[in-house]
Amino acid sequence: MHVKRVSRARRRGAFLTAAVLLATAAAASGATATPPSAPTPPTAPAATPVPRPVGDADAAERAAAARQAALPPPCSAAYRIQQTLDGGTTWRMCWRYDTDSGLVLDNITYQPKGEAVPIRVLKNARLGQIHVPYDDGNAEYDDLTGAGFGWGLENLAPAECPGGTIRTVKVPELGSVKGLCATTRARGHAYRLASDEGTKVWQSQGKDLLLYTVNKVAWYEYITEWRFSSDGTVSANVGATGSLAPGDYNAGDGRGWPIGNDGARSTATSHSHNVFWRLNFALDGTPRDRIEQYDSVVSPPTGRGGPTTRTTRTPITKEAVGDAKTMRWWRVVSATGKNKDGHRRSYELVPGASNKHAGRGFSKHDVFFTRNRACEKFASNNIVDCGRGAPDSVDKWVNGEALVDPVVWVNIGFHHIARDEDQQPMPVHWQGFQLAPRDVTHMSPLTPRDLAGENGAPRDRS
Repeated sequence: MHVKRVSRARRRGAFLTAAVLLATAAAASGATATPPSAPTPPTAPAATPVPRPVGDADAAERAAAARQAALPPPCSAAYRIQQTLDGGTTWRMCWRYDTDSGLVLDNITYQPKGEAVPIRVLKNARLGQIHVPYDDGNAEYDDLTGAGFGWGLENLAPAECPGGTIRTVKVPELGSVKGLCATTRARGHAYRLASDEGTKVWQSQGKDLLLYTVNKVAWYEYITEWRFSSDGTVSANVGATGSLAPGDYNAGDGRGWPIGNDGARSTATSHSHNVFWRLNFALDGTPRDRIEQYDSVVSPPTGRGGPTTRTTRTPITKEAVGDAKTMRWWRVVSATGKNKDGHRRSYELVPGASNKHAGRGFSKHDVFFTRNRACEKFASNNIVDCGRGAPDSVDKWVNGEALVDPVVWVNIGFHHIARDEDQQPMPVHWQGFQLAPRDVTHMSPLTPRDLAGENGAPRDRS
């Protein structure tokens, strides 16, 4: 994998050289190459400062946010995605492609049944890095910014996108790639409730809007997947598949696992995949979201009572790092939006299983909260110019500034100790997290009509 990754990274230079040679040849012959016409993809939305209202202006600001949310996404039809799911929920967003971070989603809105206008959720969502350090210390990769991730976009066959549409992606230096699948996929039960009398069962089988691309980096193939559910949940996952690299079958120092029957000569080197996502929220159309951390502590029983649990809330007002622990969670809270019960809308971060990698400052924490800056784009090996002497990793951007227009960086790690079953090809191993709606609507948007009157006071069915 070491050699293959290097040659992959050089591929970008090869394309540039080829482009220059072709242009030179065309100029010499007097020929003019005319590329095929294509819709113009949207540009990344710029951060818009929102003035702080004087006095109690919540109603006016909510009305302004509602008007903004009702506007169509600022992208052409070819880059617009809209899908109505079970229960009447509609998701809308724009997509574009970045040759370093891959698939980027902008202006994501969620409109459940009963909401007059779409609810803005995310201004921007993308991968932030895939960091791959090897256990023996001889190799360490930043697959997005150092190994040609964006140039490895794969064409998808129709069978890979059942029931959906494969969008054509314009990749600089590569041309047109049929690389984005937009489809729906069953997820099983959306809910189930049986009456105490056993006379009725309320249940529904749900579907998700599924968007995904496949990017080849050396021997690995990464599936970047976004799922949007009818109950408002957003799921982000990266699946690694492809092949174990033949060049890594050299872990004779005990930092690997034997593959095949040749002993140390076929021992795959262990390594980690630290996947980062960059999430720029804009709940209800304003960047003034708030971050809150919740911790619960369980105390042992005293006397005849049972154990007790106390939950505390900690506002995060300055840039910070966070580490997952038992009974800890975070949420992003809207500065303006409330549901019909008058509760602030928010989204809860639900990290998936993770193995934190302590080798680098940017990989030793589960979440980072930073102030939104367009140049701070990648969690490590940030190749965007942030000015002379600016640090190039997310841990160094956390420096105590006020958390205005917060960006949430999620880090999910996987320690890959290979096994015989990883060959050949390698089964997908997934890493990811969810964003769960918390008080976005006053009840579940999937609540059956005959149970809609039980808001806050479920009736006793016994």
